[in-house]
Amino acid sequence: MDSDKIADSIKAKAKSLGLLECEIIPATSLNEEKEPFLNWLNNNLHAGMSYMARNVEKRLDPRLLYENAKTIIVVLQNYFPTEIQTDYTAPVLSKYAYGIDYHFVLKEKLNKLLAFIKNEVGDCNGRAFVDSAPVLEHAWAKRAGLGWTGKNSLLLSKKHGSFFFIGELILDIELPFSKINRGKSYCGNCTRCIDACPTQAIIANGVVDAKKCISYQTIENRGDIDKSLKGKLNNRIFGCDICQDVCPWNSKPIPHSEPAFNPNKKLLALSKNEWHTMEKPLFNELFKNSPVLRTGFKKLKQNLDFLND
Repeated sequence: MDSDKIADSIKAKAKSLGLLECEIIPATSLNEEKEPFLNWLNNNLHAGMSYMARNVEKRLDPRLLYENAKTIIVVLQNYFPTEIQTDYTAPVLSKYAYGIDYHFVLKEKLNKLLAFIKNEVGDCNGRAFVDSAPVLEHAWAKRAGLGWTGKNSLLLSKKHGSFFFIGELILDIELPFSKINRGKSYCGNCTRCIDACPTQAIIANGVVDAKKCISYQTIENRGDIDKSLKGKLNNRIFGCDICQDVCPWNSKPIPHSEPAFNPNKKLLALSKNEWHTMEKPLFNELFKNSPVLRTGFKKLKQNLDFLND
């Protein structure tokens, strides 16, 4: 099989797995991204996420992370739901957490893609990464021509907006690389995400102060939520979609077709009172294999109490 057909077959397989996009790029050093990333760390904008400051060199060079890395395949997976919570007064769950944990879903698809590649091109080794190792996924997706860094620091795509997950396959063989047109930013003078953020977490173009970010405070922060944010969470209890919801590039989102991301109907129908009186058995029922398990029942209850205090 010639090189173009190999690339086409890999991309066709990715599409058959329900992935939005798939691009094949060389595993090289992220020299352009080094300075802004180090500045973010040095200014302590990563808050309590100390893991971000570990393995910095591996984050910037995948060849140090995965032995003999030569190729990175970057994929996108849509997660925009077909339905949302019905009680507009109820505490709000981020849309990405409606169904099964995306780490499981996307990693399974990447491993299927890896098996396909092994069958097509012969012996090779690879590893799937889904937001669970020192990989700067937004940087790789941008390098793969899949979008640009929005003012809210998320990857934005003219075609797909930003309601998608990013995953990578790092391989020890060289595959035919995609012809990439690394586009410019299409945010222009728009500041909707900055203006809409209730905690003013977006402190510069593409720079978020995690300490002020609702997603950090309701998920990653293992301590108490910063008291200075009292009354500013906009009813969010796990994650936050505000900067994405107001983005013009998300004005006409296409719902996903991934059954694993479909929510429990009972979850969407929960009333405000049912959220605040939730007990552990209902939590276990609603959030089995969910990203919400990352926080656990105790943290979720703390988040709910913070809204009430």
